[in-house]
Amino acid sequence: MLMKADPSSQLTQAAPDEGTPVSVKIRERIQQAKKRFHSNDNIAEFIEPGELELLLDEVESKMQTVLDSMVIDTASDHNTSNTARRVAKMYLNEVFRGRYVKAPPMTEFPNAEHLNELMIVGPITVRSACSHHFCPVIGKLWIGVMPNEHTNVIGLSKYARLAEWIMGRPQIQEEAVVQLADLIMEKTQPDGLAVVMEASHYCMAWRGVKDMDSKMINSVMRGVFLKDAALRREFLALIPRQGQ
Repeated sequence: MLMKADPSSQLTQAAPDEGTPVSVKIRERIQQAKKRFHSNDNIAEFIEPGELELLLDEVESKMQTVLDSMVIDTASDHNTSNTARRVAKMYLNEVFRGRYVKAPPMTEFPNAEHLNELMIVGPITVRSACSHHFCPVIGKLWIGVMPNEHTNVIGLSKYARLAEWIMGRPQIQEEAVVQLADLIMEKTQPDGLAVVMEASHYCMAWRGVKDMDSKMINSVMRGVFLKDAALRREFLALIPRQGQ
């Protein structure tokens, strides 16, 4: 004898998923794929259409609880009445956008003229935030490329877009520069790549020792830039850093 399914039991089973926060759903997809979701990882492939808007609402709600715990009367204070929403939009749509959207489209062209001379792009203004305190990291970077006949040529503005995508995540400068170098190497396949970044860290200027003048400079050298000291010196001599 066949028994009909009880509609109420089906509704009961569906209810937990309907009430599950979107952040939990996204996290479960990432874990099922056995992928990492650190602060400087891109998770766009695990976000379904419409979920970023739901995530924005969730972050706003939780940000409001932070303001409440800081004993800020957002109900009567006109300056903070909509701060939770503004902060949520800032983090998801601007400052940390590089976590939640796919890489910018990239048109690549063959190296038809077999260019093999040093090319330098910069300074590119970069804006990020440290993953320790979520304080701004603002600075500039320079990219040196040594192409070969098989190198994919990309437009100059694309280097800036790739940098913006990588830097738009909470992270530390040392790892950010390595991520950017890996991405450019993958996209262009040059004989060599050099990246130098100089930035001010507000976790040091705004808090802590409150030193407004200190900057961090670091570099990544790949391929011929790593092997050829003369080429490395030429690149470093040609980038007009402040204070030189």
